[in-house]
This record gives sequence, structure tokens and C-alpha cells, in this order.
Amino acid sequence: MNVEKLRKMAGSVRTGGKGTMRRKKKAVHKTTTTDDKRLQSTLKRIGVNAIPAIEEVNIFKEDVVIQFINPKVQASIAANTWVVSGSPQTKKLQDILPQIIHQLGPDNLENLKKLAEQFQKQGAAAGTGEAAGAAAAQEDDDEVPDLVAGETFEGAAEEGHTS
Repeated sequence: MNVEKLRKMAGSVRTGGKGTMRRKKKAVHKTTTTDDKRLQSTLKRIGVNAIPAIEEVNIFKEDVVIQFINPKVQASIAANTWVVSGSPQTKKLQDILPQIIHQLGPDNLENLKKLAEQFQKQGAAAGTGEAAGAAAAQEDDDEVPDLVAGETFEGAAEEGHTS
């Protein structure tokens, strides 16, 4: 092997300049499983217990429902902590409403009424006719200005403020 090439390779493993120590150990990258182990040990400290035989978990947010099918559920009533693990699916409330009506309690009756009113409004708007819908679409198009070639939105906005 070439001596010059060997010196060049030896010089590349130094952390500083000439006369400094060579690096003694290689950097080890941690895997993501350590995060999962840390989470499980923290949950154990809180005192969570696994709750078996839960087929479905639904989390309601506005018009969206986050749905877990056959999740792993753990809970600690004393710490007011619930852990739901699994693969989530985000769905619209209208899509899964027929399947979850029996799950809704009396406290969600108001929300159900509001949802029914929204459906009626959407149905009435759709039933007015295509001509009215086309006219509304035409009005929306009139409000959006055309972008001239060579101009930017920022430039157009600045011109609108100065005049």
C-alpha cells in the first residue's frame, strides 16, 4: 500500500488538527424502539391497566371523527389518563353517523339536532335547481380577479393599498 495514501487516511480520522487524539469510538445511533420502551415504562409508573375487548374507539372533533378499529386501550382512572394505540382513520361525521347513533348518549342529542339541521340546509340548497347553482358559481367567479402575466399577488396587493 502507498505510504502517502495511508497517512492521508490516518489524518481523516482525527477530530482536531495535527497532534490531537484519534476518535476512539464510533457514534451509535439510537433506534425508535427506545422511545416506545420509555413510554411504556412511564405508563407503568402511572399505573395503567389494559382494558380488553374494545372493538372501536371514536374521537369526535368538529365535523371529523378519528376512528380506531380494534385498538389497544390502557387506562389509569386515578391519573385520569387513557392511552389508545393503533392505526387511526380520519373520517367525516356524516360518513359514519348511521353506525354510531346507538353510541351517542343524551348529552349529544343537541349536537345530533344541529347536524340534522345542517343536512336539511344542504339538501334544500341542492334541491333548488342547477340554474341557481350555476348563477351562484358565476358570481363567485366574478369576484376573483384575473392575474396578469408578469405580475405577482404581492405587487397587486401593494397597488391596491396605494390607490
